[in-house]
Amino acid sequence: MSDSSLTIKVGGRVVAPHYQPVNLKGPSNDDLANDVRLKAFMSTHIPLETESELVKRERVLTGLKNMVLKWVKDTCYKKEYPPAVAEAAGGKLYTSGSYRLGIHEPGADIDTVCVTPSVCDKEDFFTDLKDQLQNHPDVTNLNSIETAAVPVITFDWEDVNIDLLFAKLNVISVPDTLDIDNDLILRGVDRPTATTLNGPRVTNMLANLMQGTKERYAAFLTVIRCVRRWAKKRGLYSNKMGYWGGININILAAFTVQIYPNASPSNLLQKFFMVLKNWKWPNPIMLTKTHDSQLGQIVWASQGNKEHFPILTPAYPSMNSSMSISKQSRIIIQEEIKRADAICTRMIKGEDAKSSDNNDGHMWAELFEPSDFFINYPHYLAIVIAGPNKSDLQSWSGYVVSRLRMLIAGGSGYGGMGRMPLKKLQLWPKEFEICCANPESNLSAAQRVNSVTYFIGFAANTLGMKGNELNLERAIQDFKKFELTRFTPPEGCEVLSRYFKCKMLPPVVFEGTYEGGKKEAMQRRKIMREADPVRIERKKREELAAMKEKLEQMGEGEGEEGGGEEGKGGEGVEGGVEEGGDEEAKLLADALADIQGDGGEVMNVVDEEQVDVELLQAAGFDANEDDDDRVELKISVPVWREDKRKREDDGEEAGGLKIKIKLKTAFENIVPIDDDGIIVDVGGENFAPTKRWEGRKGGFEFKRGVRGVGYYRTGVEVGQSRRFVSDAPDVVEEESDMFDDSGFDYDADFVDSSGWAGVRAGFEFKLGGRGLGYYRASS
Repeated sequence: MSDSSLTIKVGGRVVAPHYQPVNLKGPSNDDLANDVRLKAFMSTHIPLETESELVKRERVLTGLKNMVLKWVKDTCYKKEYPPAVAEAAGGKLYTSGSYRLGIHEPGADIDTVCVTPSVCDKEDFFTDLKDQLQNHPDVTNLNSIETAAVPVITFDWEDVNIDLLFAKLNVISVPDTLDIDNDLILRGVDRPTATTLNGPRVTNMLANLMQGTKERYAAFLTVIRCVRRWAKKRGLYSNKMGYWGGININILAAFTVQIYPNASPSNLLQKFFMVLKNWKWPNPIMLTKTHDSQLGQIVWASQGNKEHFPILTPAYPSMNSSMSISKQSRIIIQEEIKRADAICTRMIKGEDAKSSDNNDGHMWAELFEPSDFFINYPHYLAIVIAGPNKSDLQSWSGYVVSRLRMLIAGGSGYGGMGRMPLKKLQLWPKEFEICCANPESNLSAAQRVNSVTYFIGFAANTLGMKGNELNLERAIQDFKKFELTRFTPPEGCEVLSRYFKCKMLPPVVFEGTYEGGKKEAMQRRKIMREADPVRIERKKREELAAMKEKLEQMGEGEGEEGGGEEGKGGEGVEGGVEEGGDEEAKLLADALADIQGDGGEVMNVVDEEQVDVELLQAAGFDANEDDDDRVELKISVPVWREDKRKREDDGEEAGGLKIKIKLKTAFENIVPIDDDGIIVDVGGENFAPTKRWEGRKGGFEFKRGVRGVGYYRTGVEVGQSRRFVSDAPDVVEEESDMFDDSGFDYDADFVDSSGWAGVRAGFEFKLGGRGLGYYRASS
């Protein structure tokens, strides 16, 4: 089964689908009727931009294009290139994503790529062009992230949000006739440039692959619009935070069209979720076979990849567009896909959805209901990002947010919250312009005004815990050490954390989702908890146990009253209750029969985790049920820069769960020493000691060097550890590499420092007569 219209020629080569169509049937009358209802719903709830808004976007892009062309020419003259070279340098501005495909939703951003000749470089982009944008009267909210894998400048031009990326080709001129779809333009470019160019190249290929018929392309766009709205409402739309981005949804929609090329829009939407629900991850979603043009670019290969949700780009070089999705976020996405599939199936096949009462398609609203994230979890961790002013907060929060997913997934050399004993974990990808920092946190009034907050919801897996304490401090401190230290923020920028129980969340997080605010949210939470099958089953088991105990007591009482004669006064639980016996006993027996159901067996809705609990208990282990609402937990969370006069917070008690929150501070002055009293070389940012190969580590090479066997940072000269002789003649102290390359002046009596910068042998950090810094320790 094939469709020749799905095979295209782009960039000089023929591209064919990797998978053959599953079904080539066209829409039925029921499908067409469903399309009408879906279209009616979308016209009201998922509208497109007005004509005037489209004209404004075109005007903004024209202005940006002219600025880019002038900047390229000015750069040539600035670097003293001949006038002929400067005039012919050219330059291009490409769009990608939803705007390029023709999905013009109100308020959507525009993804753009500035393509230049080799005369321009990244430094020119982030200085000269950035300054021009910053000084333009129509540009506001400009922010640049130069340290990202794909550096970007974001800004609003006449309130149109623009993401501007930079790509430098290995050519002296970029003419207006440049064919960006031809693989040869990637000759001699680096990996970040290839990744950047993948945006418009992939979008062009998607548009070409879907152009078989006008109806097919319209169905493709309909699915994208619906899935984008669904993902945003359900908290699944943010690639940088570990979920789907626009490129992922576009590829998945195209994949569904390839295997159901003639399906109607509503039917295709249902097939979208059905296919993904049944897909065997981590098998990759791929539109075409991976292709290597032998231009030195790395092409994705399944061998050795441990990705959780691979969605491959069809253009060369093929990449995984969903690298940021972790195991934890994949679980959340799959749960939401399962829910969406059930709803779409009802919309397509259910009799209620086909009735005249649904002519306006209002029943589709269920698919796009906002997520109940803020009532779905018993515990929440607030991450507060603060700055001294709005401008500094923008740049600082931009970087922190781009790394925040690593707090969940962990990174090279450390584990995130995902490796803790948690049975569910979810990062909410929307920011709140509030400061949820602890009142005792040492923040200024300006910092509290200039701050944003993100939330992480989690439920503890008490089976995997040692005792009842859940310590989040290590994960948070590792995240700060390994991720946030890569960026040097302006003075006064902070990241803090605070723990909340569900009922203690600030009211603002419920606004816009529940009409009645927090009160309605708590009522809905109560209804959801009461309808939870696990809770219902547990309650039944508790009632059953209580009834059995009471029946046994009543049976024993009747036996004693009958003088101990066997067979009189009832036979206990197993023998039932004789007719004419105690009326209360009959009522209890009837109730017991209702709970047990036909056949005398207890109705069982026990899941795998409950089976584990019962097996552990039967083996003699002290195993609690995996429900952290029914056990006492101690959750430790650091509040960075907390008031040192108050180290412990009072415990909270809500909903029967007593939470003891401990505020801890790491003891950074403690160093490990061996049996000979020598400080152990624990390594640092440029060296990690290890006795054996532990796999590849980005930016490091494994070898035996001056510090012994371990991982040495590539391209960095790592010297031997300094040795400091103590008063005891036979004891030698060593300072780790963490402090080797800092430039610290060990010959001075005082070194000024605005904050703690680690151990300095022979010095103590304090606020003294010369200010805050390191003072030589007195003998």
